[in-house]
Amino acid sequence: MLFVRFLKTAPAFTSTRLLALLATGLSFLCCTACKIPPINDIVLGPTYTPQNIYRFTLRLSPEVRRVAVLPMTAEHWSANSDARLEVLFPILLAELTRVGEFEVVAVSASELRDWTGKLTWRAEEKLPSDLFTVLRGQLNCDAVLFSRLHQYEPYPPLAVGWSLKLVAVDQGRVLWAMDEVFDAGQPSVRNGARRYQQMREQLPFDLASSRSILVSPRRFGQYAASVTFATLPERR
Repeated sequence: MLFVRFLKTAPAFTSTRLLALLATGLSFLCCTACKIPPINDIVLGPTYTPQNIYRFTLRLSPEVRRVAVLPMTAEHWSANSDARLEVLFPILLAELTRVGEFEVVAVSASELRDWTGKLTWRAEEKLPSDLFTVLRGQLNCDAVLFSRLHQYEPYPPLAVGWSLKLVAVDQGRVLWAMDEVFDAGQPSVRNGARRYQQMREQLPFDLASSRSILVSPRRFGQYAASVTFATLPERR
């Protein structure tokens, strides 16, 4: 009764204010509901943290402004190697670009052959003494990223294993390196992949299921690349 009597005394102001408050409350509830996964999609347990990482320094030099990314190589060539690299290399490039710490320039195999005589180079093999000089002259790059795929399982449990090295062109010094296998057969990797999907994908509440990343080689590869480049040294 008191509330009704108050509304009668200030109908215009109160009704407008009340409607605004109701709209704000409903908006808040909707946004909150969107961010909370369904009860059957809650992820429990620890998330995988990469361990096999090398950083020359904790801070990335501001002089590293442009990075040339060489074609990804495979540990052992097979009939499926090219198809696997075609799936994962664009993902690796996209996630490295997403980091936003430097300009990323992809080097094609044909360009590398024209400049150095070979389609691919591995960081572990004996490199030409002038390789970095040639790449810097052609691309004006400050560092080169080598990537090698040494494990890939496109069927559940999915797995992506790669070795990456970021090398400065001026002295050939390794600035950052990582060698990891992301194996969805491990509970912590599954947890990390599902949490990644929950953060990155905005699906309708009734359709949300983070388990779908565990059967998608492309999305699982995105997760692995995102976690990989999150370990890069921070910018000074």
